[in-house]
Amino acid sequence: MQVIQQVLFAAALIVSAVIITRRVKYIAQAINLGRPEDRSDNPGERFKIMLLVAFGQKKMFTNLTVALMHLVIYVGFVIINVEIVEIILDGLLGTHRLFAPYIAPVYPYLINFFEILAFGVLAVCVVFLSRRYITRVNRLQAATNEELRPRWPLLDATLILVFEIVLMIAFLSWNASDSVLRDRGVGHYGELKGVVPDFLISQYLKPLFTGLSDGALVGVERATWWFHILGILFFAGYVTYSKHLHIGLAFPNVYFSDLVPKGEMKNMPSITREVQLALGIEPTGGEPVAADGTQANENGAQPSDIGRFGAKDVPDLSWVDIMGALSCTQCGRCTAACPANITGKKLSPRKIMMDTRWRAEEITTNRQKHGNDYDDGKSLLGDYTTVEEINACTTCQACVNACPVNINPLNIILQMRRFKVMEDAQAPASWNAMFSNVENNMAPWKFSPSDRFNWAEQVNEK
Repeated sequence: MQVIQQVLFAAALIVSAVIITRRVKYIAQAINLGRPEDRSDNPGERFKIMLLVAFGQKKMFTNLTVALMHLVIYVGFVIINVEIVEIILDGLLGTHRLFAPYIAPVYPYLINFFEILAFGVLAVCVVFLSRRYITRVNRLQAATNEELRPRWPLLDATLILVFEIVLMIAFLSWNASDSVLRDRGVGHYGELKGVVPDFLISQYLKPLFTGLSDGALVGVERATWWFHILGILFFAGYVTYSKHLHIGLAFPNVYFSDLVPKGEMKNMPSITREVQLALGIEPTGGEPVAADGTQANENGAQPSDIGRFGAKDVPDLSWVDIMGALSCTQCGRCTAACPANITGKKLSPRKIMMDTRWRAEEITTNRQKHGNDYDDGKSLLGDYTTVEEINACTTCQACVNACPVNINPLNIILQMRRFKVMEDAQAPASWNAMFSNVENNMAPWKFSPSDRFNWAEQVNEK
């Protein structure tokens, strides 16, 4: 029987590894849809920002209570899963609490620490569920957020929270039933009697199992052990499909995020270069660039072949933009901070990121099925995101500042707006008037540069 369990456990590990490996390759292919962009500068500063923002969750602490709860659920779940090293070895070798005899003095303290974190994760998940369905935080409700109305994002979040609660209950129940078996001296469980004491939290669950027979108790212990480890393996695979992909991608996304001041917008080097050539000026920067300002791709785009201005579809964006879309946890903090959205405009930065992710996954799936040259006739701008949405953006950077993992929805919005203006020659009439004024008067207003400071004279008169 033990050999059969070991074989089944090894099979479960292999299946999980295959699924996760395939998903990692899929995610990498989706990110690589984007244009190349060099983010290798200032590694020390990038690493520091990653530690503060991704691991330390610095930007979450604008709301201390929510930040502490999120820290408990994130750090707690990660640390608890350190124990799966022992569980995996037990499953493969047919042992039971392999490390206990070798680190007997500290083993109880480790498990007690894991149990405290497990209880914390369980409690916080209950609170987060209540925020969704009892106190009903507005940014988490489909009734007021169009992008959540397909219901999958809401269901996804609920499944994750419920699943974590069940996993923590299984972990504590396993420890409790194991303790009862140890007290009774049943089989190999009894070998650790006197070596492993009762644990801090699970000891209070022991009365639930004391009335069971030895056989039934062994069944409960084995069932909770199997459920806990298989649940973790399932969770690891499911996360790669879920919005909780940010658990892994938040770290590289923060590392490769912009280091420039948040108010700075990137010019399009291709446009600058063409203007300099037209004026007979030696172009600054000799490297070939693509239309969106990224470096030339492996196909060798040259300055004279600048391609598409701005972005119509996901492949026109940078790989950094696509990674940001895949890292988005759909928390809605960006949309809640967006002044355009607050005043009733259709723009939702969260929807922009969700649209980008769904479109990137659609293109990746199509290429895997039909080849890289397949064209489904759809695009990010038009089929997912509307012109009304992107034109509502005030470029205030509120969404960028609000994102807890340094995602930049504004860059995607700007790239799509540049496409509409420069490729489709479609801009609101007020914008065209402003463009004309900037070109002729070097200011958005319709008066000559010599009159620009006339207002100051009036101020001095007062």
